[in-house]
Amino acid sequence: MYAIVEIKGLQFKAEADKYLYVNYLGEGIKEGDKVEFDRVLLTENDGAVNVGAPTVEGAKIVCEVLTPLVKGDKVIVFKKKRRKGYRRKNGHRQYFTKVLVKEVVA
Repeated sequence: MYAIVEIKGLQFKAEADKYLYVNYLGEGIKEGDKVEFDRVLLTENDGAVNVGAPTVEGAKIVCEVLTPLVKGDKVIVFKKKRRKGYRRKNGHRQYFTKVLVKEVVA
């Protein structure tokens, strides 16, 4: 059984006992906290697919926070215009929260 869930504007495929790296959930989240996401867009159970309009009624994802703050890989943004002397270098590291999907309630 799996579900497609929307978390902070991004869609994830959630299965029980799998890890998800979602966008940083905020300062108030601590390790071991239980988090529920109720914007479930689709559920699948033994071949039976249930698509919401826009969400599935009564469905939710129960997760446990394993690591509240995980830093992603550094991405270098380099802009250049040839023969103009224009060069800009900028770096970015995205923050994530690592959660463990405990159960999919459909």
